[in-house]
Amino acid sequence: MIEVKPATPLQDTVELRRQIISTCLFLRDRLGYFIGTWGNISVRVEDGLLLTPSRMAYHELRPEDLVVVSWGSAVVKGHRLPTSEMALHHALMLERPGFGALIHAHSPYASVVASAHRSIPVIVDDMAEVIGGEVRCSRYVSAGRHKEMAQAARETIGKEACAVLLGNHGVVAGGRNLEEALVAVQFVEKAAVILIQAESLGGAVPIPEPLWREERHRYLYKYGRPEDMRGVITDGTGTG
Repeated sequence: MIEVKPATPLQDTVELRRQIISTCLFLRDRLGYFIGTWGNISVRVEDGLLLTPSRMAYHELRPEDLVVVSWGSAVVKGHRLPTSEMALHHALMLERPGFGALIHAHSPYASVVASAHRSIPVIVDDMAEVIGGEVRCSRYVSAGRHKEMAQAARETIGKEACAVLLGNHGVVAGGRNLEEALVAVQFVEKAAVILIQAESLGGAVPIPEPLWREERHRYLYKYGRPEDMRGVITDGTGTG
């Protein structure tokens, strides 16, 4: 297993709350992954989880509308109800301390795969890097059974993949921070599109596990650092 260091809780600032709101609007207006009031975000903060509120239109959100919920599931800051899928975020954050943020979306192709109760194997390199494993699909649990849905997702996600499909529902994708979670949810959608379309060519060929693990390790610990380019660029003497 490739170790991911525990995420550092962030300070609950107005700037962070504005970033969450702008991400919600991007997911709705640019990507179409959030529809109506369906979709939610959490970020790990010093007092617990900073969450989007329940049943509020994204364009109406103000920083003060977001809610902080403790690890004991108590609202410690905010005047709104937290998202009705709070338990889902809570369970996955507890299961995976490397997550600093989670996005629950209803992106179309990931929802197609979830409705077929299929998993998405590691089929493209960006999925290997950012998602880091097969995205499994949990059993269907109706939306009002909050704790049961959360438990199903927690049991299904495993210890490595940064996303899980919710049967007949949607997807939850996480990252070390909100920016990475946003990239992750897009790569799950891309992989779902590839998986579905590859069926017409006989099916997608998964990347062998040793190779996707190599990609994941590189992304976490080498990508963007000098050691990633060792032997590729020279030191000026032509010796590498």
